[in-house]
Amino acid sequence: MSELKQPIQEENEPSSFRLIATLGVAGFLSGLILVGIYLYTKPLIAANKAEALQAAIFEVLPATSTFKTLVPEGDGLREVAEGEKVEGEAVYLSLNKDGNMIGFAISGGEAGYADIIGALFSYNPEDEIIIGFKVLDSKETPGLGDKIFKDADFQTNFTALKVTPEIEAVKKGEKKKENQVEAITGATISSKAIVRLLNNSIKKWKKPIDNYLKANNIKTAAND
Repeated sequence: MSELKQPIQEENEPSSFRLIATLGVAGFLSGLILVGIYLYTKPLIAANKAEALQAAIFEVLPATSTFKTLVPEGDGLREVAEGEKVEGEAVYLSLNKDGNMIGFAISGGEAGYADIIGALFSYNPEDEIIIGFKVLDSKETPGLGDKIFKDADFQTNFTALKVTPEIEAVKKGEKKKENQVEAITGATISSKAIVRLLNNSIKKWKKPIDNYLKANNIKTAAND
């Protein structure tokens, strides 16, 4: 007697709607997780940036005891009130322990060889000179472009750098004027990006700073 053959049951393939729905739910949950992570980390990142900026201000202006945050208003600047959130760009008025002005800390960004270079520099408005400089963000080529913050000789360009006439980059060993910056050999693109950053920032902030100082009759601590 022959065995009865059982009928083969075909598995039903999932419908297109079910596949789309499953992918949709997975995508929604993934997006929800990413949004949650972003919302959680955003204030932490902002706080870290604020701490790094504050540390940089004290570094480029070592005699700083406290500082005021100033934002553009008309042709001048106004002091940010305590607890006020700064939405746009700002500069920072450095004060010594006696409450006298040391200078201004100004931040800027400029396209370098690899990406945007972010930096903070200190500015003495009465003598119209840059007196300190620090790179805050850079992805420039290791061993070459990263010398903008690793090369001690390059940093000496920014201890008494005249901003008028406009700052210019020259080859190493060819600096003859107080408004010149000696470029790093093999990293001229990064060096020139720093020079553009300084010139553009001074062009943007010099007049508002001058107007603010005049309106408030403020002089540097050295000249009080």
